[in-house]
Amino acid sequence: MYTSKAVPTQTALFGQNVSLAMGSTINKLSTTDVDKLMQGLDIDVIALTELLVPHGHRVEMGMIDAPGIHYNLSGEGRISINGGPEMPLNPHLLIIVPPNTPFTIEVDGGRGPPKLISRDCWTRQDGILRVAVPNEKPEIIQICGFFNASFGQSVRLFGELREPVIEQFEPADKIDLKLREAMDELLQQEVGVGAMTASLLKQIVVSLVRRSLRSSQRWTERFSILADRQVTRAFADMVARPGAAHSVQSLAHSAGLSRSAFMARFSDIFGQSPMVVLRDLRMRQAAINLTTTTMSIDVIAHNAGYESRSSFVRAFRKAYNRDPSDYRRTAKEGKAQKDI
Repeated sequence: MYTSKAVPTQTALFGQNVSLAMGSTINKLSTTDVDKLMQGLDIDVIALTELLVPHGHRVEMGMIDAPGIHYNLSGEGRISINGGPEMPLNPHLLIIVPPNTPFTIEVDGGRGPPKLISRDCWTRQDGILRVAVPNEKPEIIQICGFFNASFGQSVRLFGELREPVIEQFEPADKIDLKLREAMDELLQQEVGVGAMTASLLKQIVVSLVRRSLRSSQRWTERFSILADRQVTRAFADMVARPGAAHSVQSLAHSAGLSRSAFMARFSDIFGQSPMVVLRDLRMRQAAINLTTTTMSIDVIAHNAGYESRSSFVRAFRKAYNRDPSDYRRTAKEGKAQKDI
């Protein structure tokens, strides 16, 4: 099972009860704002699983502390999520299942109720869990990707998802090819496998958001952040330009709100003040620069919006429990170990 870096405790943006103080009408999001958010979204892959369910069998899984993308490559059957009503499974159906949520997939056939596929039939190979019955032809073939999607270290996109997101795709959307490619990456275990699998899952998340924006029923508006267009505009600017000279006043102006209204609505959604979230986004950018460029610490500090190296080092140490130079050195040593 491929395991990504540990993800700190995070503020979740899906399914919160947020008082928007903006009336009952929800304005449509700007595609520019959504694009900024998608560019700044980090994906950490937790695990990939392949389910092969024959006629007359069922599989029971779940209770992973991360949302899961379930894509039905082929076959027909049923799925029940968290003991809820059964839903039909058809080819190219995609479901995002909430974290820590059990689910059951079953296919009719044979005598009596579908037989449970025991854990003796669960095998692992190069980071992929495969659930299959030996010598049985599968009816359902499904790929499941468990992941975390976040902005920086403290803001999760799907963390508090309470209801599944369901979308019917078509072969032309090529979702199956992206998932197959992600599985091939894990099997090959080449340099950059984590980055490649994360990139492929991110493409799927972006495809979902695009589909929602074209739909008359926008599930993206169930995200508390995406439901408040004005706060989204300001947050998207923070994500796109974390090193800019943002202030509460400038962000409130970007949102078209008074300072007090912006602070109240932002804190309602994120559970943190704008400046705390901005600091986290700046640390994320700094960490990326430290591990992917040869820029000096002073330049990285300036790009992250800090006027002095000392204040930047203090903030970075608080976020990552180590100095920027130590963080860079550890990252290089880890890469060198993988290249051996």
